Amino acid sequence: MKNKYEIIEHTADVGIRAWGSTLAESFENAARGMFAIITNNSKIDKIGEYKIVLNADDAEQLLVDWLSELLFLNSAKNLVFGDFEVELSDNYKHLHAIVGGEEYNREKHGYGVEIKAITYHMLKVEKKPPYTVEVLFDI
Repeated sequence: MKNKYEIIEHTADVGIRAWGSTLAESFENAARGMFAIITNNSKIDKIGEYKIVLNADDAEQLLVDWLSELLFLNSAKNLVFGDFEVELSDNYKHLHAIVGGEEYNREKHGYGVEIKAITYHMLKVEKKPPYTVEVLFDI
């Protein structure tokens, strides 16, 4: 499958521009790109699943919360994810997702870039075709 995201460089940060046939797919691809950065683009097997439910005031906040929740699971539970099923509802203010992944293993997943936080700098969410999101990460 051709990637539906690209890594964007920005001074001391790194970011993702992701797209999809729906905004939910763009959110999935942004997460895929984030974990490609974290794991140096290594294969992530779907050994376990997590359910994530989020509410936010708008789509931009929902994107930040979504990626922040995944980053929290990465840092607090040493998990990496590669399988994402996202549903958005309530005018892009509610997210329900099932994510699949495994425990991070340095030998399997290599050394990627440690992402410290999701930023609001240059944050973009395009709610109509082409459904594109852009987000910068603090590294």
